Amino acid sequence: MPKRILQGTVVSDKNEKTVVVKVERRFTHPVMKKVVRMSKKYKAHDENNAHKVGDSVFIQESAPISKDKRWVVVSSDQA
Repeated sequence: MPKRILQGTVVSDKNEKTVVVKVERRFTHPVMKKVVRMSKKYKAHDENNAHKVGDSVFIQESAPISKDKRWVVVSSDQA
């Protein structure tokens, strides 16, 4: 089964080798028929501390690295 890849924005880089990435998803509400935005934060492994707050990054699923970290930063999006 392929690993999921999500795109999000770094909201915290205070931890060593870890960034917190906010991923937003948009969907149509089944009853109200309005577009709803929901977001979730993921802790992702950043080996070289290369990413800073505000950077747009791609994260990929991985085996557990610590208690909360199950994602790895794959690349950054400079667009």
